[in-house]
Formats: sequence, structure tokens, C-alpha cells
Amino acid sequence: MTRAGDRPASTLLLITGLPGSGKSTVADQAAKLLGAPVLAHDWAMSGLRPYRELQQALDSMRPAGHQPVGWSILLALARAQIRRGSSVVLDGVARAAAIDRCRTVAAEEGALFLLVLTECADPSIHRSRIEGRERSIPDWYELDWDHVQRSRDRWDRPECADLILQATEHVTKNSELLARLLAATHIEDADR
Repeated sequence: MTRAGDRPASTLLLITGLPGSGKSTVADQAAKLLGAPVLAHDWAMSGLRPYRELQQALDSMRPAGHQPVGWSILLALARAQIRRGSSVVLDGVARAAAIDRCRTVAAEEGALFLLVLTECADPSIHRSRIEGRERSIPDWYELDWDHVQRSRDRWDRPECADLILQATEHVTKNSELLARLLAATHIEDADR
């Protein structure tokens, strides 16, 4: 925990956006800058996929339990990292409730909370990113464009982001913007 006036020892950095908008690329860059682990929603949930009974239970929850259970797992792991003095980067499609929970965990643990939103404003580029990717997450699936298009249609874009990065921009530009955000919040670059 931090005392009044002290800089938080750790940062909880949430990278969110629609599938195929560059979240994981940005999360990897942030992890290098912070010297922090990346905890990704899809990777966490992939560990549960081999258990048919668990999948049935998640599917039977109303609303479906995949999102809240996944974020509960990530936040428990993030809390453990923060308590050991490490920053942590979370990577996933976070909706308002998950963002609020991330902010609460950071506050409870005395960590700085930052939210980075990734977007892809051009639907044709977004589609090509989805159709051309293969993440190779064990026991996980690749999304098709129809799924992502449905998500685009009902996405509630977070309005409280500390930084918005466009997938239509060059990765170097986005990396520089991310580094500036982290420098502006007085977070030391892991390479210094």
C-alpha cells in the first residue's frame, strides 16, 4: 500500500478493445516497458476449456459466465503480482463491469490504474487482421469475422481510456504513444 504523496509501487495496466484490434501486441510492448507479466483473458480461459462440465456450467450462467469468471481469475492473479511489488498488464475484451473491477483492485492494492483502448477504425483492415491471424493458444479457438462483426455492432466503447491506439497506425507510432503515457505517469522504463 502507498502512503499519501507516494508514487504507487505497482501499476495495473488494462489493455482492452475488440478482438483483432491489437490488444496483445500492445500488451506485449507494455510488459517490456514495465518489466511486468501479461495476463491474458483468452489464455486464462483456455485452461478451463478441456473440462466439459465447467464449460456447461459457464454456459448455463445468466448472463454467460465466461467474461466474469475470466476476469475474476485475472484479477486474483493481478492482485498477487501487485502484492509482490510487480506491475501487471491485463489483456482482454473488458466491458464496463470488468474495467470497474480492475480499477477497484488497483485502488485496494495501492497500485496505479491505467486503461489503454485499442481500436481498428477501418472495418476492412479489421477483417483482414481477424482472417489472417493464428494465435495458437492451446485449447482455444480463433474467432471468425462474423463473430467480431457482431461484437463491433454491440460494443460499448469505454470512454475513460488514458490512451487510445489505432490499429491502422504503424506499430512504432503506437509503441511511442504507449511509452509516452508510461513516462508521463512516472513509471520507469524497465531498460533504464
